[in-house]
Amino acid sequence: MSEEIEVEAIGVEVSTQPIELYKVLKIANLVSGGGEAKYAISEGYVAVNGELELRKRCKIYDGDVIEFNGEFYVVLCDQPVQEKVTRVEESKSKVSPKATPKKNNKAVDKKKNANKPNVAGNRSVTKKAANKAADVKPDTATGRKPISF
Repeated sequence: MSEEIEVEAIGVEVSTQPIELYKVLKIANLVSGGGEAKYAISEGYVAVNGELELRKRCKIYDGDVIEFNGEFYVVLCDQPVQEKVTRVEESKSKVSPKATPKKNNKAVDKKKNANKPNVAGNRSVTKKAANKAADVKPDTATGRKPISF
């Protein structure tokens, strides 16, 4: 024969649901900060609806009972559940315009970079410029090559 035990629970009002478990502990002033709340949860000091909960970001809803430090807390929220909805693709067989592969057209890239000066971000260096850079001798005192613009 099972007996139900009546226990007093303190109400914790939250503005949105679902809400993460560690945030409920902060709102109820059971801990001094989020780090302390996460530590208490990960060390096994918190139970949700009678079961030990080790997930810090466990979703808590209206009516859930949280046990912490020998006391019980009931989450109260008058707002509807606000779940993030993710779109599911209709079909993999349909090809969207964004899904077409990029063409590797080097000639187009050269035309785009033709009017740009040779700088570090522009890697289209001519053979003449590369040979000139190779001919520069380093400074004897510092061992560094001079930079010209």
